[in-house]
Amino acid sequence: MTTPVPMTREQIDQSLVAHFRPVPAGADLTRRVLDRLRENRSWERFAARIDVEASDRGVRLVRPGGGAGAPPSRAAARLAGRARQELHEYFAGRRSFFSVPVDFTGLRPFQRKVLALTHRIPFGETRSYSWIARRIGRPDAVRAVGTALGRNPVPILVPCHRVLRSDGGLGGYAFGLDAKRGLIGLERATPVLEGCATTGILCRVGCPDAQRMRDDSRVVFASVADARSVGYRPCRVCRPADPE
Repeated sequence: MTTPVPMTREQIDQSLVAHFRPVPAGADLTRRVLDRLRENRSWERFAARIDVEASDRGVRLVRPGGGAGAPPSRAAARLAGRARQELHEYFAGRRSFFSVPVDFTGLRPFQRKVLALTHRIPFGETRSYSWIARRIGRPDAVRAVGTALGRNPVPILVPCHRVLRSDGGLGGYAFGLDAKRGLIGLERATPVLEGCATTGILCRVGCPDAQRMRDDSRVVFASVADARSVGYRPCRVCRPADPE
């Protein structure tokens, strides 16, 4: 067995400088971090296994590939296509929110309430099953919350992967725990906000206006407050806001 050669202090300093060097373009930051994630997971193959079904009101089903049914109308087909595009951008690290609507029609009131709250969990953050139970006014219904999330018909769009056990454990997930762990890591590596240095406008990553920015004009921000402090103003299209 070969004995590893320890790094010199100079090599360590150079490595740290390279790792934490300023990144002027949000796209470059995303690329650098996601390249590391993709060493262990092919999100392209994962996305290809997902079927999407929609009604005229919104997406009603996201599931592992099994042959999506024919859309009931042109409006439903457009919404399903829009969802697939947004999912593709999400997996590529180019989207930090979903704008396509979801359709909770037909769900029981308790599950609808659980999913509506889960839908509002901020990108890149996590909550616990007990947190959801308390917020919906049913603190003793933690197990029922888990069941409702386990039957989530629109995973990823309604981010039940952001819900963990109180002890930090993953809990369950329709696509498997490896996928849940990977999605949490993907979101933590994807920038949420980016501003355009030439216009002074701040967008959520994935906004149509943000997608038209030149790469050398993109500036990544940690919060809306940070962006405002240096003169950026929130986009009127995607309306970025800090979590409450």
